[in-house]
Amino acid sequence: MNSTDFAPLCQAPDPEIRSPKIEFPAGAVDCHAHVCGPADDFPYAKERIYTPPDATLTQYRSLLAMLGIDRGVLVQPSVYGTDNRAMLAALTSYPNQFRGVAVIDPNISNTELEAMHQAGVRGIRCNVVDVADKSSGLPTAQLTALAKRIQPLGWHLELLVHVNEYPDLANIFGDFPVDLVFGHFGYSHAKHGVQDKGFQGLLELLRNNKAWVKMTGPYRICDGNFPYLDMRPFSDAVIKANPSRLIWGSDWPHVMVKKQMPHDADLCDLLGEWVQDENLRNSILVDNPCMLYDFPAIN
Repeated sequence: MNSTDFAPLCQAPDPEIRSPKIEFPAGAVDCHAHVCGPADDFPYAKERIYTPPDATLTQYRSLLAMLGIDRGVLVQPSVYGTDNRAMLAALTSYPNQFRGVAVIDPNISNTELEAMHQAGVRGIRCNVVDVADKSSGLPTAQLTALAKRIQPLGWHLELLVHVNEYPDLANIFGDFPVDLVFGHFGYSHAKHGVQDKGFQGLLELLRNNKAWVKMTGPYRICDGNFPYLDMRPFSDAVIKANPSRLIWGSDWPHVMVKKQMPHDADLCDLLGEWVQDENLRNSILVDNPCMLYDFPAIN
């Protein structure tokens, strides 16, 4: 059976060789990218809902060089489930350049967690967009149990969740055991606006140093194409709330994008438009991710 028979092939990233107009600072970190494949070496999970084109570590390192970005955080993509081998292989190949965010089985052993830590993993990711029971709210008991497992390692828990679906978000996570990282601005579609109760709860968590926000994937949460004008209020809101808890990422290779594929150089320049203060931009690109992901200082 062809590997795409049951999971459609998604659009590949833009292959054009083009650097951004903006120059990123030394030590800049792309805090959200995925390594997919080679599928012959790291087969995708049968239960996946899409098939990515191979987006290999070699390709990603070439992208970083083109963009002028020194380091990256590799986040386990859903196509691999809890099989973190492709991501871990990348981390161990370039331990000073990369950190990782894994997806784990709740029954994983402490020995396995420690081995992941030694490889460069600094957090776990939980996708509750498709699995959360909206009638009973977020699976807080399961999330808290996972958080307590990773707490001794100093890891964080990254959530892929539509914050607009949880107006009581700030109360739900007010006393969470580990740092929380919310992907894609909290994954609330721009149509809900910045006054949405769930997004306001996210801002409260930000202000109270209870959460971090990834300024990633604007194309996933607005209707228009680049430069995603509807997303500017969300960028302004998180910057006003707590710029010391913001990080940025490319979201390469932009899996499951069903609109115009963005070019990564344009996404870099968009950050320059959103964050015009150079010192603030350096914090988002260097200082903040070094704290969250335990990167060594650049000499």
